Amino acid sequence: MYGSTSGRERALTVPGLRKMKSDREKIAVVTAYDASQAHLLESCGTDVLLVGDSLGMVIQGHPTTLSVTVDHIVYHTACVVRGARRTLIVADMPFLAFSDSDVALRNAGRLIAEGGAQMVKLEGAGHVVETTARLVDSGIPVCGHLGLTPQSVHQLGGFKVQGKESAAAERMVEDARKLEDAGAAMIVLECVPVDLAEAITHTLSIPTIGIGAGVHCDGQVLVWQDLMGMGSGHKPRFVRNFAPAGTSMREAIGAYVSAVKNGSYPSAEESYG
Repeated sequence: MYGSTSGRERALTVPGLRKMKSDREKIAVVTAYDASQAHLLESCGTDVLLVGDSLGMVIQGHPTTLSVTVDHIVYHTACVVRGARRTLIVADMPFLAFSDSDVALRNAGRLIAEGGAQMVKLEGAGHVVETTARLVDSGIPVCGHLGLTPQSVHQLGGFKVQGKESAAAERMVEDARKLEDAGAAMIVLECVPVDLAEAITHTLSIPTIGIGAGVHCDGQVLVWQDLMGMGSGHKPRFVRNFAPAGTSMREAIGAYVSAVKNGSYPSAEESYG
């Protein structure tokens, strides 16, 4: 049904992300974990698919993302690549997969060469800035991730909004600048106040992708299960069910993509002050 993707050019490239920002075209991102999801999301106009380590929670049933391995991400990335022939695909670097730049280069290389991803995503700053530069110098595009970084959930004391204090906000702006200077092509901002996300977005020439970071980001990302109303337990403020009763999956994805593109998602009520 899906076939090989060899010889096919991706419609959205890494340089194309920066052009979307300059053209003020919002970027719609959704997580994907298998070929059928990827095929459906692509056919409904999703710009970027993220093979997220969120699979540890929504696929494997764990309470955090920390159990996910590089082998898991390679496997699911390869499945997604077979289902989406033209969409840009980003693969998460899981917990401890980038503990130093040598480890990161080896694991990122697997996600690109074996999994077929076009970009890898790393959480945090600090040593990650140097690692980002090493990966980019080796020809591997990188997406950063600031704010609530789920792999640091124990250090952060839980899933909490980040950057509320002025010092933390200033540090996040500086970290974003450093990641851009290191060559990052895109940055996810998770669970940060809307004004801080807006400031970071205006500071950078690369796109920001928000999840719980307000409407001023250059794009938005949602976990597939949350978008489809399949989540259980605590529902974060930024989660909107785009598949109410009687709505098909195709209609739900289309509604999400349209809401991201026209700026009606997220609303003020779905953002953090």
